[in-house]
Amino acid sequence: MSPELSRFDPKLLYRRLDSLFGALKPGRSLRRVLESFVEDAFRTLRDDLSLEGAYLYGERRDDFTLVKQVGPAVTPPPESVSPKALPLALAFQHRVYLFSHPDSPESPGQAGLLPPGPAAALVVGRRPHRYVIFFLLREGWVAEELDFALNTVRAALGSRLQDERVRGNVKEAAEIQQSLLLEEAPAFPGYEMACRSLAAEEVGGDFYDFLPLGDDLMGLAIGDASGHGLPAALLVRDVVTGLRMGVERDLKVTFVFSKLNRVIHRSNLSSRFVSVFYGELERDGNLIYVNAGHQPPLIFTADGSVVELRTGGTVIGPLREPHFKRGFAYLPPGSLLVMCTDGILERRDEDGEFFGEDRLKVLVRMSREASAQQLLERIVGVTAAFGAMRPWEDDATVVVVKRLG
Repeated sequence: MSPELSRFDPKLLYRRLDSLFGALKPGRSLRRVLESFVEDAFRTLRDDLSLEGAYLYGERRDDFTLVKQVGPAVTPPPESVSPKALPLALAFQHRVYLFSHPDSPESPGQAGLLPPGPAAALVVGRRPHRYVIFFLLREGWVAEELDFALNTVRAALGSRLQDERVRGNVKEAAEIQQSLLLEEAPAFPGYEMACRSLAAEEVGGDFYDFLPLGDDLMGLAIGDASGHGLPAALLVRDVVTGLRMGVERDLKVTFVFSKLNRVIHRSNLSSRFVSVFYGELERDGNLIYVNAGHQPPLIFTADGSVVELRTGGTVIGPLREPHFKRGFAYLPPGSLLVMCTDGILERRDEDGEFFGEDRLKVLVRMSREASAQQLLERIVGVTAAFGAMRPWEDDATVVVVKRLG
């Protein structure tokens, strides 16, 4: 089937998963957590991913036992199955596997575990406490969307279970985060720069960074890691460290992003989902950048136009081998570059309406004469007031770069 990932919103997927995880009750056994998750996930994602049903199997001493069945079943699934059965063996080998050709020798139906037809499997946990979730698929499913979604589900669910075990390590996560975030931006001749990050909880998943690369070149980064707490802090650490090491070695930025993706994709400790924008700004205003699924930064020029920096690729983590492209932009004298995370644009008022990009654009245009620090303070202050000064619903980060003219 022809993939159309442009119609599939990875951030929307993660928000839905986040709401599913929020409904899980802490302190329950792994089996109870997964039973509840499979049922809720099938109900929430069935239309987006064309799901027909779901089976949950849990590891016993010598076999796997059916724990939960959701949705209609043409034939009842077996109560137990050997771990050497082909569908299970393939799932263990790949952690996420799509049985896309029902007439092939790898058909799950021939193994007697699932009815004939397409299906997908993902593995959670480690021996001897592994669980396998099988999703039966109906017409309309798209292989690339399923691969992306199920890898994200597996990583996020693993992160949630890991987070349950390290709930008491908030202090450690906070120390990791604070060690990475600069208190203020470094000096760069001809420019003013300002930065701030506000965590929705004790530890957030947002980050920013500045990488001085000489008198005439400055690296700029901003990102938003999925989740909160220690998993998000570890993910941020990996991304920031990887960017710094890659840039110091004079590697091409697209290669650095591909390498970062491989590291995050294989990680078991983090939630493996992060949007990142990285650019290298020259003193003459030229900007080379890659946007990996992040909210597009905005360039405001003196003539009132706005340029969105979108070129790049998908978020880092879920896909094994994504492709990234370089983008090119220019900051003329007197222009502003404003970078932020979703916590700013998705700040809600008392009626539930988002602050949104349009309000941000109006605010920046009205504040063109302000310094970079003054503009940053206005953005944070206005969005906080928009939400009636309630606690932030999500981590909120802003970086402002003003070219003097």
